[in-house]
Amino acid sequence: MDFQNNGPETANEEDIFVPSEDVREHLVVVGNGMAGCRAVEELLARDKDRYRVTIFGAEPYVNYNRIMLSPVLAGEKSFDDIIINSRDWYSENNIELIAGDPVTAMDRAAKTVTSHSGRTVGYDKLLIATGSDPFIIPVPGKDLPGVISFRDMKDVDTMLEAANNGGSAVVIGGGLLGLEAAHGLTLRGMKVTVIHLMDTLMERQLDEAAGWLLKSALEGRGQTILTGANTEAIYGDGKVEGVRLKDGTEIPANLVVMAVGIRPSTALAREAGLEVNRGIKVDDHMVTSDPDVLAVGECVEHDGNVYGLVAPLWEMCRSLADGLTDQHTGYKGSVTSTKLKVAGLDVFSAGDFSGGEGCEDIVLRDASRGVYKRVIVKDDKIVGAVLYGDTVDGGWYFDMLKREEDVADIRDLLIFGQAYAALGASGGGALDPKAAVAALSDDAEICGCNGVSKGQVVACIEKGACSLDAVRATCKASASCGSCTGLVENLLAVVLGDDVQSGPKTMCKCTSFTHDDVRREIVAQNMRSIPEVMQLLHWSTPDGCSSCRPALNYYLLCALPGEYQDDQQSRFVNERMHANIQKDGTYSVVPRMWGGLTNPRELRAIADVVEKYDAPMVKVTGGQRLDIFGIRKEDLPAVWADLNAAGMVSGHAYGKSLRTVKTCVGSEWCRFGTQDSTGLGVKIERMTWGSWMPHKFKIAVSGCPRNCAEATIKDFGVVCVDSGYELHVGGNGGIHVRATDLLCKVATEQEAMDYCAAFTQLYREEARYLERTAPWIERVGVDYIKQRIVEDEAGREALRSRFLYSQSFSQEDPWAQRAAGADSELHQPLEPPMPFGAIAAE
Repeated sequence: MDFQNNGPETANEEDIFVPSEDVREHLVVVGNGMAGCRAVEELLARDKDRYRVTIFGAEPYVNYNRIMLSPVLAGEKSFDDIIINSRDWYSENNIELIAGDPVTAMDRAAKTVTSHSGRTVGYDKLLIATGSDPFIIPVPGKDLPGVISFRDMKDVDTMLEAANNGGSAVVIGGGLLGLEAAHGLTLRGMKVTVIHLMDTLMERQLDEAAGWLLKSALEGRGQTILTGANTEAIYGDGKVEGVRLKDGTEIPANLVVMAVGIRPSTALAREAGLEVNRGIKVDDHMVTSDPDVLAVGECVEHDGNVYGLVAPLWEMCRSLADGLTDQHTGYKGSVTSTKLKVAGLDVFSAGDFSGGEGCEDIVLRDASRGVYKRVIVKDDKIVGAVLYGDTVDGGWYFDMLKREEDVADIRDLLIFGQAYAALGASGGGALDPKAAVAALSDDAEICGCNGVSKGQVVACIEKGACSLDAVRATCKASASCGSCTGLVENLLAVVLGDDVQSGPKTMCKCTSFTHDDVRREIVAQNMRSIPEVMQLLHWSTPDGCSSCRPALNYYLLCALPGEYQDDQQSRFVNERMHANIQKDGTYSVVPRMWGGLTNPRELRAIADVVEKYDAPMVKVTGGQRLDIFGIRKEDLPAVWADLNAAGMVSGHAYGKSLRTVKTCVGSEWCRFGTQDSTGLGVKIERMTWGSWMPHKFKIAVSGCPRNCAEATIKDFGVVCVDSGYELHVGGNGGIHVRATDLLCKVATEQEAMDYCAAFTQLYREEARYLERTAPWIERVGVDYIKQRIVEDEAGREALRSRFLYSQSFSQEDPWAQRAAGADSELHQPLEPPMPFGAIAAE
């Protein structure tokens, strides 16, 4: 199956589980979303044999976490990563799932519902969980093709298709959904403009100061943010072409995303004669005006309030399940907080931050760190809070707000957070984040995405979940956006102390095998393809995910040189396109310059390409190459062809591969040079280029110990000395700088090349995918590397031979192949669902 076009887990006729005749009461659920399925989960937890359940879903999928659509759009997660209830859950609980067939009518007298396909099903109890509908502003052009909302997987698929074609997007609405849509489309390479009617972004969650910080941060990422902007019309001839504002400004766009708000989806209930106001009116057990019809989620109104956040929905579901199982705990409304990660930026708000009469503000601003905290106090009690950049204490502030705790004794330290306040109250000592989380009440929310409280996490740990992965699998805390991971880890430490299990990390959620397990089994069982690996190792997903497929593709490529057919659909977009995608959707192209050397012919070719294709910038890289920026996708084959004609090949600046071999001029020119470092660098680069690696790989050769080529922060470095060559390994000049370890000293150029080939192959065969040489060496130990490369002569020669053998199949210029006959692929969707961060980090 084509990985790029892998669809989400759907539920077709063959997947539907139809229970046998059953005398139990029949509960029919209209809505297969988060609220409807969570209500069923709560019901099963209380009395799994009380009802037989049928669920109708409008979408053709199993239940998924709608909150996590933004990471799917951004490429940080795949659809499989956000599934809440798999097919197995429905089958194991005897639930009949009718997906892709929405209910269109209900007959309360006959106690039946009828779906779009004409299917009629009777019920004893009916649960309406239809959620909300996006609000589409009534402006001219709102129905043009290319105008969409952002509510479901269909919308995400539409945005991904538009992003693959490039161009510009306008997002109308500067709330959470609008900003997440803008963020994802920006990462996908589109030029994005956000139009927001109000003067402050996310004005319902943020005050003016926090909104300004958010706007500045998003503009710094390349987005255009227009606040106080009113949309007059969407224009276009047969399809959307742009947006016109009230002031006459026109913004070209081939995609318009409306994210201006939502409304409770009440049409079905209203047509059936149920009492409806802003939402479907319900009592404390979520019962509507008909005692046999219940409703839950964004579609309901309770005591005059309509909620669009997750935490109140989960509270509603618990009360609903209590009522259906003859328990008496009812829903009394919710005090809400909002803890979000907007485009990767942490924000939190709770309560009233409007600053009314009698309120006092306690504010902390740290512009250099991008941190803003504002706590609103009235009569020595917290009534509101806004946090930007550092939200770790949001739960603590919210807990005190709900409990109306007196904060007079800790007021001086309140703004610095719970750990400092606890330190001040105790009279000194060291800050202890574990003590802070231990002090939270049992009903304090830990995981907002899945509605999990501290008490639930603790209970989960006490029942045997002794690791972060176990907690995620059991109660789902930290299983979605991950912003609460630190809190969960601290709770594990509080409850278990030294008994917390870290355990080996599995390759991904698709398998229980680690990277090392998979590599070992591929060789042991002589596996030949990705489907074969997934079948024999019992993958839990049919086609893998964005984490495991690239790794499996590399492991097979390394194990089977010359036999395994590289699966391009399992590669990141940069590797598929043989160029680096930039934030504006164009690409940068880096031709290889052997050892950093160039000549007039190559320089003329580069200059001609820059002028011919109107490249806006050319930059000398740290690896002694020229990087040509701003190349359009459709021009890539022609650019490659022009560079090839001058004898230049791909520099692989985009790949998990050898990047560059950096050199100094050495003994030929420099008065300090001891050996011909440039000549050796060229030989090493010609030997190693084109080799695929677990991660990017850099080499340098310095002509003397002055180390002008910076060989001691490269993956493999050579420092020339009077008596020969010092060989260094495991350096890294990135975020965490690591100096190399000295591997050994050799006397000849040939020995330096042989050791380089052996070390490279050992890294290729034994490091985990996306593991640089620095963490790999720190994990296995430099003594192990020396034993395999220096002390074991036969082993070194075997590694060298395997590397050179694999190179005989790898050293083919991809630019030449693509320029010659791959124009068609450039018009295919570019990006499989890979984490864009892994691309951008390059």
